[in-house]
Amino acid sequence: MTSVRSLAIVRSAVVSTSLSHRELLETLIPLARQAGDVVMAIYMTDFEVRGKGDASPVTEADERAEAVILAGLAALTPEIPVVAEEAVAAGRIPEVGERFWLVDPLDGTKEFIRRNGEFTVNIALVEARQPVLGVVLAPALGRLYAGGAGAGAFIEDDRGRRPIRCRLPPDEGLTVVASRSHGDAAALDAFLAGRRVAKQISAGSSLKLCLIAAAEADLYPRLGRTMEWDIAAGHAVLAAAGGRVSQLDGRPLHYGKPDFANPHFVATGFADRPA
Repeated sequence: MTSVRSLAIVRSAVVSTSLSHRELLETLIPLARQAGDVVMAIYMTDFEVRGKGDASPVTEADERAEAVILAGLAALTPEIPVVAEEAVAAGRIPEVGERFWLVDPLDGTKEFIRRNGEFTVNIALVEARQPVLGVVLAPALGRLYAGGAGAGAFIEDDRGRRPIRCRLPPDEGLTVVASRSHGDAAALDAFLAGRRVAKQISAGSSLKLCLIAAAEADLYPRLGRTMEWDIAAGHAVLAAAGGRVSQLDGRPLHYGKPDFANPHFVATGFADRPA
């Protein structure tokens, strides 16, 4: 249950949608951290794992964190519809227009179940079919990534807050990041054929996009199914850091699709160069 203190924090941050992306982004950070506190409280317990209709796992952490975020966004921007993973799974799908929120309260539920720390809380704002700001919190790792159009991108961790920016590909070759729990090794090898690859690393959840934004990796091909809420916040952070997410044919990846499902895509940290 959302605490009185948490609701007070959120209500004190009620803002007009005329605020800039930078100002709106700052109001999301405490909300993401509140949801992260809920996730971590359950992470430390012997939690139950259930299956959803699509056979993916869900826990109390997914549901309770989403409740916190939905309450916060309703107070913050009541006029903007929210598309949230667990609500959609329950059949609660709002009509969306040019502006809507995308929420994944616990991306990387499999990593959460395995207790490896590579799971994230994700909140993104979509405008004109593109994510224009986003917050990605990895509560078990003590890292928060955030970014928005006109606001730049930054990380908050035990070293404080500092800006992040994508890098150009190193001379020795690309660092390619792949999913820890999903993916097709043969398809990935075929995609990378002809590219100079220095190393491959694995990571869970939307952290893969954030690693590129923070200049720790260069390329993330996703050759499997994802949903818009899985990647929107990370996409916003990456775009704010100078990177891009596109379909395999180079066209932009758009949001607000009828089923919210993504095609295969590639995320890069060198937006002015081909992937």
